[in-house]
Amino acid sequence: MESYGELLRAAREEKKFSMEAIEHATAITKNYIESLENERVEDFPGESYFVGFLVNYCEFLGIDKNEILQLYHAKKIQEAPVPVELLKKHHPAFLIPAIIAGSVAVLAFLVTYIYFSVLKIPEKKQIKTKEQVEKEKIHQYQFTGKPETRRLYKGDKILVPAKQGKGNIVLTVGGTLGNFLILTPSGNQIVELSEERELDIDGDGFSDLILYLSDISSDNEANGAEVRILEKAIENSFVELSNDGSGTELSEIPASSSVKNNDNRTVIHEDTRPYPFTINVTFRGSCLFRYKSDRQDYVEGYYKSGELVTVTSNNGTRLWMSNINALKIHVIAGLSSYDLEVGRAGEVQAEDIKWVRDSDGKYRLVVLELD
Repeated sequence: MESYGELLRAAREEKKFSMEAIEHATAITKNYIESLENERVEDFPGESYFVGFLVNYCEFLGIDKNEILQLYHAKKIQEAPVPVELLKKHHPAFLIPAIIAGSVAVLAFLVTYIYFSVLKIPEKKQIKTKEQVEKEKIHQYQFTGKPETRRLYKGDKILVPAKQGKGNIVLTVGGTLGNFLILTPSGNQIVELSEERELDIDGDGFSDLILYLSDISSDNEANGAEVRILEKAIENSFVELSNDGSGTELSEIPASSSVKNNDNRTVIHEDTRPYPFTINVTFRGSCLFRYKSDRQDYVEGYYKSGELVTVTSNNGTRLWMSNINALKIHVIAGLSSYDLEVGRAGEVQAEDIKWVRDSDGKYRLVVLELD
């Protein structure tokens, strides 16, 4: 009969959990974890403590607690001693064969029950075979333009609608071992784990998609890779200065000498005139994010990995972030684009991105960190 202690240990080792990490997450001490995996029930104050810790440990490891409990009770039944009273009594001769036959029947029932109901070996074999067949299939996915997360396997194809004309641009998964290889008409791209990669899939010089690799196996290509796919905002558009109230107002551009913290500013763009600019914020983790564009009201939201916020301003934008490392800020001004540096994980930051007018007559788009 399969050992429930070995199943617990195998699940922990497969997930690479250390004893200290489990102790911290479940409040089960290291000694009790070892006792669970070695099936030492006698180390616990009572059976109720043992069963309670066993259920909590199964839920933490993500394995079927009912299966483990059934194995535990089956072992308990097998190891239960024969009552002393029965050993001392003299039974009629015909009773011994009956007991043996009954024991054989019970044992046969237990073996059959464990094989089909507890271990579910035939069912597991069928599921494993079905999963293997499913993995070996070549799938095609139509990208609709909305952010989506998929587990992709070698040979899978992603169909992306072409910008001009009809038809699709076909992207093929070339490999999912260690890193993610994607084959595009404009060349092959390799994406590392936790990397965010922009792809130009049609060779026009502009990025079309953003891929974020969140999970991939280093030793088993059959496990595939989990990839987040987003459509890249169009960056090759230029917004002209407008004097009809819909564009940047020269009278609202402050002189740099009147701007607080101007000495610590970072210049990301300059020109002889100001014009509207766009900020694309891509989230790589959870973050509370707030922004205010020009004279509009504040907009606030809680964003998760893979989500995108686009803000277009005439004069300036104020940003506030609860975790600066959880996002990437990309600024587009005219025909140029800039990636802003991010801070440490968990760092709260507020900053202005705005046009200022310098004494030389030029207009500069600057980043000002706020106190």
